[in-house]
Amino acid sequence: MLCQFSVSNFGCIRDTATLDLQATALTEHKESVFVDVDEETFLPLAVIYGPNGAGKSTVLQAIYALVLTVILPVQATTLNYEKSEERIKQTGYMPRISPFRFSDKAKSLPTEFEMFFRTTNNEFQYNLHIQKERVVYERLARKSLEGQRYSQLFERDTQSNQLHSYFKDYSVQDMPNHLPLLSYLMITHGKNAILRDIRDWFENKIEMWDFGNPIKEGHIHVAENKLKELIIEMFQEMDIDITDYRVIRDDSGRIKNIYTKHTVQGKEYELELAEESKGTIKLFSILPLIVRALAKGSTLVIDELDAKLHPLLLEYIIELFSNPYINKRKSQLLFTSQDISTMSLDILRRDEIWFVAKSEEQATKLYSLVEFNSVRKDAVIGKQYLEGRYGADPYLKKMIDWSKEE
Repeated sequence: MLCQFSVSNFGCIRDTATLDLQATALTEHKESVFVDVDEETFLPLAVIYGPNGAGKSTVLQAIYALVLTVILPVQATTLNYEKSEERIKQTGYMPRISPFRFSDKAKSLPTEFEMFFRTTNNEFQYNLHIQKERVVYERLARKSLEGQRYSQLFERDTQSNQLHSYFKDYSVQDMPNHLPLLSYLMITHGKNAILRDIRDWFENKIEMWDFGNPIKEGHIHVAENKLKELIIEMFQEMDIDITDYRVIRDDSGRIKNIYTKHTVQGKEYELELAEESKGTIKLFSILPLIVRALAKGSTLVIDELDAKLHPLLLEYIIELFSNPYINKRKSQLLFTSQDISTMSLDILRRDEIWFVAKSEEQATKLYSLVEFNSVRKDAVIGKQYLEGRYGADPYLKKMIDWSKEE
């Protein structure tokens, strides 16, 4: 479970931006909130809204930049190079860590990440500072979910590596300055229970998908076997007339084509998937990801989830994560959206609605609706957002005078 993420000096983010998935003391949709074993409460959803170019995607990219920076070296070393390459190909994203461009001062400072995340028995705090592809500071701390205090596991700067607690007897030698110490320890001491726990989270419990990426958008996930039956049921719930589908693969197992089956007035017809609507094609990609996240209890990070989806289908997906009878394994969905129809307190909690806006210095600001104390429970949030009441004004500030072009 992702608890909180902060980043500074990354892309269009200059000052510290924090996405907090700890639930606040709100009365709406209390049933959707996760209550962990230590009575701490967390959110199943976070949705980021804002105008084009304001930094919505950058917030999600920062999360995944940290994840990939840590786990890709481990996969490439301890498993095989092909697996790490496949993860890059699937995500369509490489961990590019660049500082804020519109400040000479920022260019001389590191990019700073901080992530709090939970596994079955532990909560971890991980800090990583990177400057010009070099790790300049790193720290890992752990707290048992049954305990009250964090214990430091290691701390690293440009001068030394200090290992504590479970790692104090480990040696760190000849470690390159571009490699995170956490990655190094997972490579060299992968049998350690704490490191296995962390690796499982980075490798299996958080995944990103970018539907704003044309290459990524064309990548199809296909659920087969038992999951296929569930996907067909979901299509029926969405009132999409697909009663079955079949997958044609080549000799190497790669998908050559997909055919969907439609039953019309008692007669069956087949279409190539390419003949379906773009929204249906997208559902073929996204539903297996969602089902997998719900089954594994993982965090799914999706850029432009709403693209090509009808608002009611988007609401259906939100409901899968907010319904405690469906989301039994504490899965989370983080996504960006331009669809204001779901920006409603009937669908989302105030602490699940986030905005981005640009300052005069072109620096992204990230903040939650819950920070506005004057918001009424019956407020029409989408309408007020379009009016610019929450700062992330989606309207054009200046219209072009086309008469001058005549």
